[in-house]
Amino acid sequence: MSMEDPSQIDHIGLVAEVKDKLPAEDTIAAMTGMLKMFSDGTRAKILFALYESELRVYDIADILEMSQSSVSHQLRLLKQAKLVKSRKEGKEVYYSLADDHVITIFSQILAHASEKN
Repeated sequence: MSMEDPSQIDHIGLVAEVKDKLPAEDTIAAMTGMLKMFSDGTRAKILFALYESELRVYDIADILEMSQSSVSHQLRLLKQAKLVKSRKEGKEVYYSLADDHVITIFSQILAHASEKN
């Protein structure tokens, strides 16, 4: 009769436990889709601008020195990813980060990227 290595038994249990906690595939797809939105420089700049203040397309276009149509296209992608929301006031549409989760994620990414080694 052979004795099993106790650390191997613990490892098998740990692997099973973590495997059981893995999110569903649709959740993983949503996570990776959201992270892809952060990976584009233009979208990152738009997110930063909206992190600072609620803005109109015209304002963002002016800040980033881009065309309004280019900014609108990026905002549409960010809205589809649920990172940005809009509200209408009269004829004006104002954009902001979608919720506290997005604000927290963005602030954490910004803080981590700004750290000095």
